[in-house]
Amino acid sequence: MKNTLFLLLTCLLPAVSFAQTTAFTHDDTLRGSITPQRAWWDLTYYHLSIQLLPADSAVRGSNVIGYTVLKPAQELQVDLQRPLRITKIEQDGKSLTFRRDGDAFFVTLTKPQKTGSAERITVFYEGKPRVAKRPPWDGGFVWARDSTRQWFIATACQGLGASAWWPCKDHMYDEPDSMRISATVPKPLMDVSNGRLLKTTDNGDGTRTFDWFVANPINNYGVNVNAARYAHWSDTYAGEKGPLALNFYALPEDEDRARKQFMQVPMMLKAFEHWFGPYPFYEDGFKLVQAPYLGMEHQSSVTYGNRFMNGYLGRDLSGTGWGLLWDFIIVHESGHEWFANNITYRDVADMWIHESFTNYAENLFVEYYWGKEAGAQYVIGCRNNVRNDSPIIGTYNVNNSGSGDMYYKGGNMLHTIRQIVNDDSTWRNLLRGMNKTFYHQTVTTAQIEQYVSKQAGRDLQHVFDQYLRDTRIPVLEYKLKNGVAQYRWTNCVAGFDMPVRVCFGMSPVYTNVLPTTAWQTMPVKNVVSLNVDANYYVNVRQIK
Repeated sequence: MKNTLFLLLTCLLPAVSFAQTTAFTHDDTLRGSITPQRAWWDLTYYHLSIQLLPADSAVRGSNVIGYTVLKPAQELQVDLQRPLRITKIEQDGKSLTFRRDGDAFFVTLTKPQKTGSAERITVFYEGKPRVAKRPPWDGGFVWARDSTRQWFIATACQGLGASAWWPCKDHMYDEPDSMRISATVPKPLMDVSNGRLLKTTDNGDGTRTFDWFVANPINNYGVNVNAARYAHWSDTYAGEKGPLALNFYALPEDEDRARKQFMQVPMMLKAFEHWFGPYPFYEDGFKLVQAPYLGMEHQSSVTYGNRFMNGYLGRDLSGTGWGLLWDFIIVHESGHEWFANNITYRDVADMWIHESFTNYAENLFVEYYWGKEAGAQYVIGCRNNVRNDSPIIGTYNVNNSGSGDMYYKGGNMLHTIRQIVNDDSTWRNLLRGMNKTFYHQTVTTAQIEQYVSKQAGRDLQHVFDQYLRDTRIPVLEYKLKNGVAQYRWTNCVAGFDMPVRVCFGMSPVYTNVLPTTAWQTMPVKNVVSLNVDANYYVNVRQIK
């Protein structure tokens, strides 16, 4: 979604020392773990009704939470972050008692909860939600104005959590099967949310309600509201699963520029359906919506604020020139429809599943339109943004994400694994198969690692350990003496045994070798140096 030049993620220490020096709070555990009050019920449906009160920077509304009982229990956890407050909770029209523990509310259910039964509660709430300080990174509600002083309102809450602005089961492991969003806004504003527009109702009091329906599972932070005096146009894309409805929303003052820039959406869809398989939400369509911040991967309602420029705010993050040929936000945020919204991490510690694959999607977009060498140059150029300051994987069960290196280092890890696979059709089938195998699912790192290893036909555990759980970049150390080359991996995890392509001297011919952490030898003639294919994210050092 973002990049480490602009995203000031918290710098984490390696896993062991981090656990020793960071004091996670009780609130972190309530938010980041599958508590007993979450585990016994399966989320099936939301109907979020929300009224925006921009004059007061406030909201009020309700959320119907539908669920299936997995195991009988009588206490249920709902999350809503301060300073918002829950005013009432009902089941079957009867008020329920609840207690607050930080940002978690524990509801006492009076109706017996029987295994397999389908139930609902309705949560009523109100207040002034957290105002975003630096969206989308430090998120919340954005109460902005357009050039005509009309309201320009949006939400962005990845990391912070959806409970920053609406009551929900705020853990990524469980998603509703479908969702309805009813947003009431002052005239002449229009609300744009996820899914398809069912109806618009004039309430006769200077407000209108926009009802949207999401027919697919949706992760909490992927839900959004966007309210502005939008211009709207539509199109249809002939995709792999048939006609895909495209809808575009921009401020009237920016419509001409937006119409031109948003023409990159069909290009994006063509490339990503080639690499990843069909767009995962045909039933809900695809929308690109102008927002008063840089952008975000809201499911079927991708938000955009890249100032109608190619690159990242006009910059090429790879330094190669290839990044200036396309709009970073359109490509990157839309790539998250496959990796984040279709395949979703169960715990935010595994956020690399979203960001590494989507970072690498940028390279694949370049490759699709400008060739394999161009794509490789792009991803290799992005290595300059890697910090290697802390592991990519964060701490589990406390709502903690890992290093921002999940973007560029993670993308280069995947590019390296592609070299190990060493077959373009196998690599493409791996990516498409992943989106089919884990279609509309939440997953763990272990599941992704095992899937990739199986499809690659090689155990890649040491490779994943090296790049996801360690900060070091492996070094291929070598010696040349008396017609013999010796080589081994150093600066690496124990047992690291990644195959790699090397050439000797200025020779254009590459040889596949399988170094380990022990010295290995091979005969060579008239050789003064050893070089590794630049597509592998490793370093090389000669020992004299």
